[in-house]
Amino acid sequence: MSLWKQWTTTVPASFLSALFLAAGFMGFVAWDQSHWWSTKEDYGFGWLVPAFVAFVVYDRWPRILLALKECGAPGSPRAGGGARWLLEFLTYAMLAGGALLFLIGALYRAGAGPSYPGTLALSLGTGSLLLPLLFLNAPERDAGSEAGGVKPEKAGLFADARVKLVALFLFPAMVWLVSAPMVSVIENNLSLFMLNRVAAVVFFTFDTLGMAIEQQGNVLKLPSGDVGVADACSGIRSFTACLFAGSFLAAVFLDKLWKKIGLVVSAIGFAFFTNLLRSLFLTAWAYNYGPEAIEGKVHDIAGYAVLGLTVIGLLCLLPLFNITFVSSHDDEHGGGAVGGKVG
Repeated sequence: MSLWKQWTTTVPASFLSALFLAAGFMGFVAWDQSHWWSTKEDYGFGWLVPAFVAFVVYDRWPRILLALKECGAPGSPRAGGGARWLLEFLTYAMLAGGALLFLIGALYRAGAGPSYPGTLALSLGTGSLLLPLLFLNAPERDAGSEAGGVKPEKAGLFADARVKLVALFLFPAMVWLVSAPMVSVIENNLSLFMLNRVAAVVFFTFDTLGMAIEQQGNVLKLPSGDVGVADACSGIRSFTACLFAGSFLAAVFLDKLWKKIGLVVSAIGFAFFTNLLRSLFLTAWAYNYGPEAIEGKVHDIAGYAVLGLTVIGLLCLLPLFNITFVSSHDDEHGGGAVGGKVG
């Protein structure tokens, strides 16, 4: 059986059409963001995003098929009461808001070319459009289920079978916000905040060790010359790249939402910590060999080491997030005390 025939026989036509439309939207966003991936080193990792999105969808495809089957099964759980009205409101609000943002971004792109506000509007609008679009095209319950004596199951908001289906596409729809440049005001303020913290910690460390050092803003005065902390990188590049790496690893290897959030937060913490180690190393190198010595290969190698250490740290955390604790009550019925695996 050909892949196309397999898709058309196992995936409802409306949902398949929504998937192709979603792919078109994401392709447009990737084309828009490619300008920044080419011109801003901080977002060079963006070239990996389309491939990683495709991999996540491929990896989750068996689960997507099961979720589609559950949506159309007799008695498939649906949100009831107030949860139903809230779900419908959120769906149409996101759809309308996403369409408006995408239109604003497209007008920015057509009129002014690549721009921070335009790219952000396109990225946020696409994510806000795709999730409700997939939700509205999810399979309906078997029409004859009630007639056959199967009563529809009423459930909470997050137990709705359609919500579970759409949740599988959260990473592919929203990861474009990570690979898109932040609004310049936010990015500049974040960079300045990180610069100040790094400069303060480096000065405190060297001063505590009794080494001659003086701080003037973000400039550290050493016996061998002045070093600007900006030269050692504010950490914005490692911040964005590690945020993307943490989001991808969480999407592929973790199942619970709190675990995913925990790993992403850990990625941000690792990014700041390893960049701090990088700044300490470069400052020590400049202290001994002069400020010119940290330019070129030394600076670049230290930067790549930061990303490598962060990814290794996140990979080491995955088994901890996947540990499953079993209560003594479950253990009495044949369960183990502690088990763990990397999905």
